[in-house]
Amino acid sequence: MSADSLAEYEKVAVSAAKSAGAVIREAFVKKKTVEHKGSVDLVTETDKQCEALISSALREAFPDHSFIGEEESSAAGSTAALTDAPTWMVDPLDGTTNFVHQYPFVCVSIGLAIEQKLVLGVVFNPILNELFTAVQGRGAFLNGQQIHASSTAELGNALLATEIGTTRDPQTVAAIFDRISALTGCMRSVRCSGSCALNLCSVACGRLDAFYEIGFGGCWDVAAGALVLQEAGGTVLDPAGGQFGVMARRVLGTNAHLGDAVAKVLAGCKVSPHEAQAP
Repeated sequence: MSADSLAEYEKVAVSAAKSAGAVIREAFVKKKTVEHKGSVDLVTETDKQCEALISSALREAFPDHSFIGEEESSAAGSTAALTDAPTWMVDPLDGTTNFVHQYPFVCVSIGLAIEQKLVLGVVFNPILNELFTAVQGRGAFLNGQQIHASSTAELGNALLATEIGTTRDPQTVAAIFDRISALTGCMRSVRCSGSCALNLCSVACGRLDAFYEIGFGGCWDVAAGALVLQEAGGTVLDPAGGQFGVMARRVLGTNAHLGDAVAKVLAGCKVSPHEAQAP
């Protein structure tokens, strides 16, 4: 994989993210047509429009690449398997509930894996005009300025983020709050911003010290943000402390110091039978 190829991949991905971002920005304050994928899991016409735009741009530029998109996967009722082929993983609008409520933490997330390894990540929040980018081995950037994860080394001084998710059965809700309770007892505070991709990027630029989520939608939520965090000097793990798997629907992202400590707490917490299990 040549440097020129990576540069071309990044150029096309950034262009696609900005084009989709313009659509999101224009629609942000307008009345939305909202559909339900579940009791609280939402999708709008903007999600679908943005995925079609991004898919078209990527497939036109790289016709031999594979594509895993959130809305295509939802329509198909399953997520395609990840192969060694170059594969784009796209969330056209991460934070749809935020978008519906005009809460400004929404983004386009575009990740690329080659031989099942993440090599490129682009996350764009068009409302705050923040563009996070990373190419394997070349660092992570916010609006062109290099970023680094925090230096916080003690759990008691750390700011954590997680998400409540969209599953509402009693066992899952109990497990979610069991984990939040355990970590709140030993960390400074907890945030829920509503976007997995932006949470990972917030760890990457030092706004947060750690983030975990279990049972999010799919690889499109984490692919780009995970690489941004890794390239910013952070750590990406499975929440139980094992190796991160982009297809596992489980992630723990921290700075370079806190991964083992947060994973140790999470490993002692409940996981509902309805949640994504540790590999």
